[in-house]
Amino acid sequence: MTEIVQVSGPELVTYADELAALLVEIVDGGASVGFLAPLDRDASACWWREQAASVSAGRLQVWIARDGERVAGTIGLVRAPLPNARHRAEVTKLMVRPSAQGRGLGRRLLDAVEETAAGDGVTLLVLDTESDSAAERLYRSAGWTACGSVPGYAADPAGALRATTYYYKEAGPGPAPGGEPVEVLADDAT
Repeated sequence: MTEIVQVSGPELVTYADELAALLVEIVDGGASVGFLAPLDRDASACWWREQAASVSAGRLQVWIARDGERVAGTIGLVRAPLPNARHRAEVTKLMVRPSAQGRGLGRRLLDAVEETAAGDGVTLLVLDTESDSAAERLYRSAGWTACGSVPGYAADPAGALRATTYYYKEAGPGPAPGGEPVEVLADDAT
């Protein structure tokens, strides 16, 4: 059984080599996650270790899916840094090993992020993904709403410019921009 766990900054450093292998495999497979192929495994591990400071500072949360001792997938949640945006966060770097795809792991990782975000008072989640990708189909099936596409926004791993589609998903009530909880009132049909 694959276990999904949120990792601390020091734990992220511990998993950096496994996450690097995952990232290299995903990029080599053509997934557009911000890196070009061929991606050097040492450079990838260095990138993951650099993320540990953001995790420790609370700006980034990272979950991993462990299949035994092997990392089968990962996902991140980036917290908005400004006071007027604390109600939202960005989902980032959803990756599942090709050998683990097709078993609902991507959906489980996405569900873990959404549940944590809602529990933390985040009321709006955003993300972007390569248009017409398998990831885009996952987000639509998970109830995310497309809100626009930008042509030629990012290069795929081979360096070709591709369109990117932006998505959002509204979550439950949380803190208002000033930090106070939002009161939810039921509609009065009378």
